[in-house]
Amino acid sequence: MKLTIIGCWGGYPARDGATSAYLIEKNNFSLLIDVGSGSLSKLQKYKAISDLDAVVLSHYHHDHVADIGVLQYAKLIEFYVKGSEKILPIYGHAKDNKGFESLTHQFTKGITYQPEEELKIGPFTIQFLETVHPVPCYGMRITDGERVIVYTADTSYKEEWNDFAQNADLLITDCNYYAGQNGSKAGHMNSEEGAKIAADASVKTLMLSHLPQFGDLNQLAQEAKQHFNGIVKIAEEGMEWQG
Repeated sequence: MKLTIIGCWGGYPARDGATSAYLIEKNNFSLLIDVGSGSLSKLQKYKAISDLDAVVLSHYHHDHVADIGVLQYAKLIEFYVKGSEKILPIYGHAKDNKGFESLTHQFTKGITYQPEEELKIGPFTIQFLETVHPVPCYGMRITDGERVIVYTADTSYKEEWNDFAQNADLLITDCNYYAGQNGSKAGHMNSEEGAKIAADASVKTLMLSHLPQFGDLNQLAQEAKQHFNGIVKIAEEGMEWQG
């Protein structure tokens, strides 16, 4: 199972960047998790849009779905140029009717996932955990049967993450704030809180993502290492993890 960071900024893309988007691949199956602002441009460095097999969305805030519309245009142009009628499934929750309805277009189809049930897509099985965020949002535990990636999506801290992320090979956490800053009102975590989950869940690697546009990002890793003894990485475009 291979993961490539496509976008990792919170709120809006930093210069020449993109917000949340993560490409996961196995056995020639390509799954995109979230489609943030700028991500479609960045994606094409690593994967042709026509090679995407499925998309799963955590929630409908703009920094996670901003490029859905242009993805739909890309599929439409693919039809005009190549005659391809391949429908791209886009999985989302149905607690936001307007957001979910926007997923269906000529060559994309919105499919509801049930958060209390496992979702099987290609070689992957996904479990969901509702996050603490101003709108309905779901983190994901993704496995290929051998390795486990946990993605918190947007959330403030809650103890349920400890069990949900238990023994994960890779934990990607919301890290929109530095140590000592309180992001709970906005529904986000800081470096200490993400590291506490990593330590309590005994994960192998912690990746801090959904990053702030201010301060020294290296400080986030230093702060996290005060609470977690495993591997700590700061997400950046093009970074790969392979398990």
